[in-house]
Amino acid sequence: MASRPKPWHQLAHLKDELRTGELTLAEFAADLHEVALARGRHAIYEDPQRFFSLTYPTLPLRDLVKDVAERLAGKSNKAVRQLELTYGGGKTHTLITLYHLFGKEAQALPDVGAVRDFREHMGGGEFPKARVATLCFDKIDVEKGIAGVRAPDGEQRTLRHPWSVLAFQLAGADGLRSIHGEGKDEERETPPAEPLLAALLEAPNDQGLATLVLVDEVLTYARQRVAGSESWQGRIVDFFQYLVQAVIKVDRAAMVASLLASDPAAQAGSLGEALRANISQVFRRQHEEGIQPIEKEDVAEVLRRRFFDDLPDQESYRSHVIRIVGGLDRLEEDPARSRTEEESRFLASFPFHPDLTEVFYSRWTQIDGFQRTRGMLRTMAMALRDAEGWDPSPVVGPAALLTQDGTGTSAAMRELAGVVDAAATESTSQWSNLVEAELDKAQQVQQEVPILAEQREVEQAVITTFLHSQPIGGKANTSDLLRTIGSGVPDPIELDKGLRRWRDVSWFLDDADAADGEGGSKLPRSWRLGKRPNLRHMHDEARRERVTEDDVKSRLQVEIGKAKGELDGGARAAGADVHTLPGSPKDVGDDGAFRYVILGPQGVSDSGKPSPTACRYINETTGPNRPRVNRNAVVVAVPSRDGLANMEEAVRTLLAWEDVNRQLDNQSVDPLQGQRLRMQLTDARKRVPDAVRQGYATVVTVNEDNQIHAFKLAPSAGPLFPEIKNDQRSRIQETPVDAEALLPEGPYDLWREGEDAHFVKDLAGAFARDPRLPKFLTPKTILDTILQGVERGLLVARQARPDGSARTWWNCRVDQEATASQELEVVLPNKAELGDLPQELLAPEVLPDLWQGSKLPVASLASYFSGSHQAKIPQESYDDYLQVPKCPEQALLAATKAAVTQGNVWLVNGPTSMWKEEASADMLEGGELRPPPEPIPASELTEDALPGAWN
Repeated sequence: MASRPKPWHQLAHLKDELRTGELTLAEFAADLHEVALARGRHAIYEDPQRFFSLTYPTLPLRDLVKDVAERLAGKSNKAVRQLELTYGGGKTHTLITLYHLFGKEAQALPDVGAVRDFREHMGGGEFPKARVATLCFDKIDVEKGIAGVRAPDGEQRTLRHPWSVLAFQLAGADGLRSIHGEGKDEERETPPAEPLLAALLEAPNDQGLATLVLVDEVLTYARQRVAGSESWQGRIVDFFQYLVQAVIKVDRAAMVASLLASDPAAQAGSLGEALRANISQVFRRQHEEGIQPIEKEDVAEVLRRRFFDDLPDQESYRSHVIRIVGGLDRLEEDPARSRTEEESRFLASFPFHPDLTEVFYSRWTQIDGFQRTRGMLRTMAMALRDAEGWDPSPVVGPAALLTQDGTGTSAAMRELAGVVDAAATESTSQWSNLVEAELDKAQQVQQEVPILAEQREVEQAVITTFLHSQPIGGKANTSDLLRTIGSGVPDPIELDKGLRRWRDVSWFLDDADAADGEGGSKLPRSWRLGKRPNLRHMHDEARRERVTEDDVKSRLQVEIGKAKGELDGGARAAGADVHTLPGSPKDVGDDGAFRYVILGPQGVSDSGKPSPTACRYINETTGPNRPRVNRNAVVVAVPSRDGLANMEEAVRTLLAWEDVNRQLDNQSVDPLQGQRLRMQLTDARKRVPDAVRQGYATVVTVNEDNQIHAFKLAPSAGPLFPEIKNDQRSRIQETPVDAEALLPEGPYDLWREGEDAHFVKDLAGAFARDPRLPKFLTPKTILDTILQGVERGLLVARQARPDGSARTWWNCRVDQEATASQELEVVLPNKAELGDLPQELLAPEVLPDLWQGSKLPVASLASYFSGSHQAKIPQESYDDYLQVPKCPEQALLAATKAAVTQGNVWLVNGPTSMWKEEASADMLEGGELRPPPEPIPASELTEDALPGAWN
């Protein structure tokens, strides 16, 4: 990560008066009347030295001073100028500038930079001196008038009408007499006509002075006056009509007027609008082009002069600015401005972020109640005073509007929020509360993405979005947002992650904007905060207030039951009996079949800690007094505690989105909001089965020591049952074992001392009962192993007949009927006696070690099947042995006869031989068995081959 540039307050130092609180917020409201009274209450405006040290002579303001100076010198016809400003845009400050420059006949102007700039711009020389009359209409009470009106000789009076105030300031009592119908030193009730006013304006010429009339806050007075009596609407308009005409006729007279009221309510409504339109029309007919003393490019310098000690030349900050702009370049793939342009912007605005002053100037000035320059001064004063000690940002940006400890909202933010709330006509929600809620969300995000906690970029994003969202309908483009909050050189990837996370958790980001980047890796195209809760807020409210725990538990049971593919996928096909959410252990059979049990939340267990509920399904059947016999055939899947919490969370989320959907079902929904809601519902529905699958992470079963144990599976995206089956701790075997493992010397120890036979069903059932044995998914798997042992001669199968005799099978397949019999036994060969012997076994190369060469004496069969013979089976590097069971002589003879008759062997006894014909007992006695004779080719039976035989 790139190193951070220095904080702004290490490079630019606040004025002591701001830092200590000596400069109060009230002092940003310039008051022309107080300056005229010169009572010392507002030294920052009354003292020219202090006033001009804080004044930035913008080009429009210098042009205005030059024009007024030329008019007062009689060298220009630009007599009437109107300040075309929004509230708090520097109009009163402009009027005070003119008051100090052209009034104060006996007092020299201070030698400060601003005064020098004004003088230089008007061509040098001294400023023309004038008698200045101030008409501060907001100070004229409609009933009592205004006190402290000062005449040129110092006399003060209280006067009621604006023309009286003008006359007394210009000529004292003589002024009042000059406009009175009877020449009395009294006020008149109607406005004087233009000739009387022109004569009044010329009166200062007698002392060699020009005349300057400064008009402020006209609409404040006019609205109240007309509200009391409609006849006053005509009087006020006539007064200004006559005054404007009179000023134009007097060569060294000028008037600069600001008509708008500082309080927007003063011109609100039809009456206020009508007054503004009528008075403005009078000025439009006569005045030159309007003046806007402070333009956008001047704002930063105005703020600098007001709040900071003299700053070095801009070039001294270039390296600092280059680092900032370099960091911003990393945040945008295609910046709107070139790097050179951006560096110039930051240099011109330093220590303020140019986009911060831009949003105030271009957007907030459209809000009723936010006073352009004055509003920024008040906001910045509060922000800078609080942020100087902690703000890590390299420029004064949105971070300055945060609180140091992150609790609540700053005084500056509360003031801004109050301005917007006051301008609102519909919503009763308080912006301060909404912004505080979003800041809480941002702090949560910064905890998740800790690298953003130092510069607090996500909190800055909240402030920036709020500022850009005003007035109603405004929004911040993503490029604007990144550029405003990115001056601290954040990591682009982490910042992107943090902003996307804020988008996801925000309660008041507009859904239409948030939907741009929904579900993807890109940020939305725009960001807008509104007072209307977004889908996320509605969702969170539903989770908190309407989705109950009972709702979650009930729905979770349903979702678990539906998650068949995730939880029991492949179990039935593998042969297991699946029990999903059984009501009790009695619902799980105990017949030796493999039982795969899926319990609900009541079975929740952690590794090494099987729950009592899960244990009951292994230990019991119908109750504690009916223990389960086949404990080794039961495997229980249960949720882990973490997994259960995640499942409940996923279900709660889904229920909340479904609640939101019901709320909006009968409402007119914005298409983008509707699309986002459908996406959220789809995602929530997909998440539940996955959460269920991942939640079932614990397996409960018996181990080799016959102890119930619980173990946790490794995370996996596949179905649950295959994961359980493949985990060695489950001890599940799907394929048959080798039949030799079933013998007494095998690993399973199935034969107790003295045992020589087992019923097949009992031997197969041992694997379901005995925890030392592996678990087989189906009894047939074990049965196949047993039958395989019979076919290989390792075991003898025996089935008793009702007459006490028995059918036996050895080294052959047991027929299907016998296999299904509950009476089928397996006997160890050394303890078995065959009831009959399949004749096929006597053929050469069938039984090991039976034939010694090409002859098998019939008499040797008795020795081979004596019950004590072990046939040798040569292997590659050792000899193996097969125990041959006993076979009675009668069965041997029967098998031998059948083998001869069937042609599997050839019987030879002396000169007589038999093959494929029934042999007598005499033939068998002393006879030898040989392999079947080779077939005789037909060519060897011809007359030529056997001439004697054909005679």
